[in-house]
Amino acid sequence: MTYLLKRKWEDDGVHERERWQVIKTLLRERSLVRIADACRATGASEASVRRDFASLAAQGVASRVRGGLEALAAPHPTPGDIVTLATRSFDVSQTLNIDAKRTIAKAAVALCADGDTIIINGGTTTYQMGDYLRDRRLKVLTNSYPLAEILIHHSKCRVALPGGEIYREQGVIVSPFEEDAIQHYSATRMFMSAISIGPLGVIEGDPLLARAESKLLKRAEKLIVLADSSKFAARGSLVVCPLSRIHALVTDSGAPHTAIDMLRQHGVEVIVVDAAAESNAAA
Repeated sequence: MTYLLKRKWEDDGVHERERWQVIKTLLRERSLVRIADACRATGASEASVRRDFASLAAQGVASRVRGGLEALAAPHPTPGDIVTLATRSFDVSQTLNIDAKRTIAKAAVALCADGDTIIINGGTTTYQMGDYLRDRRLKVLTNSYPLAEILIHHSKCRVALPGGEIYREQGVIVSPFEEDAIQHYSATRMFMSAISIGPLGVIEGDPLLARAESKLLKRAEKLIVLADSSKFAARGSLVVCPLSRIHALVTDSGAPHTAIDMLRQHGVEVIVVDAAAESNAAA
């Protein structure tokens, strides 16, 4: 009996390592591996895959996200590699807190009037503004090429893009140069999403993104930040701008009261939307 149990544990160990190799292969092929994907690829149960995800995350191979496992960016890319920014991919972020993001985006578009000139930075919350801008007539400068594509083909807005390199994973256009087309742009508002909001201000996780957003911000009179309740957790290390630069922030009802109070104490107008009520009304 002892021998059989020992043999079973050894077999399970081998199978576990084999599953890890399969999952690692999937991670190299795509930025996000979902539980269902890993179950199909390995033939393992959901419980086994969840344990595998936890083990691989603990080893630093990848990071856990809701419903899956996300690949980490390679720290030292070799020549010929596709370079990515040190932030979560667009496809991954787009699946998180989607109801809140859509409700926040709808409220943000309600702040605009036809004829306005606005700036929208690349992000999954600002991307959701696209659906609500379809029947509006605005001039939009954006470094989000997924949003630009929607506006070009499905809206009446005039669209401008900055020059630069396209980062596919994040869906943004980033220029390495200080002088580019946006130097001649002037907007009434900039709508910005970010990796985090804290006492020091708007936080990003990648130097190129932080620099690009700082450049865009110089071209706008007012800054409107779109941040769902998850954005009040500490992450990232680069301050794009202080709280004093924010005119208004739109968030959902799950945002911590302490965070909302902090923002209001710094003179930020906080607009709180109810994502659940909006979702029920739409249903």
